[in-house]
Amino acid sequence: MHERVTLTITSLLSVLLFTFHWADEIARGIEPGTLSAAGGFAILFVWLYAIVAIPDRRLGLVIILLGSILASGVPILHMTGAGWLGPRIVASGRVLFWVWTNIALGASGMISLALCLRALWRK
Repeated sequence: MHERVTLTITSLLSVLLFTFHWADEIARGIEPGTLSAAGGFAILFVWLYAIVAIPDRRLGLVIILLGSILASGVPILHMTGAGWLGPRIVASGRVLFWVWTNIALGASGMISLALCLRALWRK
């Protein structure tokens, strides 16, 4: 029971950090703040629904697992140093918050991933 509460908390933390990260990128002009972002809202809706409405079902755990994998991959994708994103972030200023959300999102995503795999293994 204690692990389920921890999984819920870490998953909700990952969602919160993901929204901070996404909002920061929109504010910097890296991501568009337009209707084309509706896919991101759909992902957040499904992820949050799985966390709060169906966390005890296998489908809920699988969705949380996928969200955790994505959360864990954000820092890897953004901080590899390859591509155009690094110089744009540095040039935009306020780099500490962007880097911190990446690191915290990756860490909370990895904890959620481990707890979710453990919960699926026990089901």
